[in-house]
Amino acid sequence: MKENGDHPLPKPRRRRRCCLIVGGSILLLFFILFIVILILALTVFKAKEPKVQVISASLEGVSPPISFPVINIELNITLNLKLRIQNRNYASFKHGPGKSFILYHAKEVGEVDLDPGVIPSRGSTTIPCRLTIEVDELASNLISLIGDILSGQLVMETRTRIPGRINFLGLFKKHAVAKSACEFTFAFPAMKIENLKVQEQDQVMKAKTYPSANNDDII
Repeated sequence: MKENGDHPLPKPRRRRRCCLIVGGSILLLFFILFIVILILALTVFKAKEPKVQVISASLEGVSPPISFPVINIELNITLNLKLRIQNRNYASFKHGPGKSFILYHAKEVGEVDLDPGVIPSRGSTTIPCRLTIEVDELASNLISLIGDILSGQLVMETRTRIPGRINFLGLFKKHAVAKSACEFTFAFPAMKIENLKVQEQDQVMKAKTYPSANNDDII
């Protein structure tokens, strides 16, 4: 006689054991896959706001003369910027129309629309931005304007906002906004950009000084 331990397992028990092994292996595989996806989502595929960088700036126009005794200021100033939008994500960034504003003493004195587009994964694009100062808006702060021109320096700010969506494999989409802020110091009557402070996203302003002999420098 054979001992009980030598008897082969009944077929139902063997089938049940195989099912448990296969089911456990599948669950383990799904768990490992979930952990890998989670790590990638928190590191490589974590959505980052695209960056906007000012790569060049120039000023064109005529130095504004001031006539007395009747105060009359003839102003014709345009700020030409080249903006680089850098997509830091491992997914494409499709952005709609953006806007750039120019402000004087916190009041908007000019704006321009920026064209929509698509930036590939880890790519960048350059957008021209031409901001013309609106004389009527600027003249509403006439006392400050005259004082700044007579002192030889005019300080203005620009704000850029470009909304869009980050598209992961065409399945997952996340809203994102590329933003930047700049503070320009214009020298009169030389009509030069004397100083520039740049702020990207929520960082602090960082100063960049322009050589006075050049009016179109790369940052």
